[in-house]
Amino acid sequence: MTAPEPAAAVQEDIAKGIARGVSRLLYDMGYAPLTELTLNTGRRVDVAGLNAAGEIVFVEIKSSVQDYRSDGKWQDYLDYCDRFFFAVAPEFPAELLPDETGFILADRFGAAIVRDAPTDKAHGSRRRAVLLRFARTAAGRLLGTDDSPLD
Repeated sequence: MTAPEPAAAVQEDIAKGIARGVSRLLYDMGYAPLTELTLNTGRRVDVAGLNAAGEIVFVEIKSSVQDYRSDGKWQDYLDYCDRFFFAVAPEFPAELLPDETGFILADRFGAAIVRDAPTDKAHGSRRRAVLLRFARTAAGRLLGTDDSPLD
């Protein structure tokens, strides 16, 4: 008999599955998804999406109630995107999520928007910074180089 996986490893697997499902959903909605996007502030967005109109969507993944309750940073993302969602697994208690954000249910196979996120356009200078960071990170990943921005 093997020892059970440590809780952190289980939570990481859940988060990776949610990120995969969210990325598939965003792609189907016309967004180019990018995981683990580090902003100029040093904060890292779990999944960012960019569509042809330049709309920026951020998705914060919560793999457990403890993960959600220990997160005090999600509000720091709001000024850098046009729409913000939380994404959780189906067993997550949805009533914990704030009403003023979007809400996505996801697993490794797909995702669905349960509550759409309100639109609040990012300021032009912040939008430009996110767009440049997104493009440079994506290009670096395509080249197989370090995925940190080149600047």
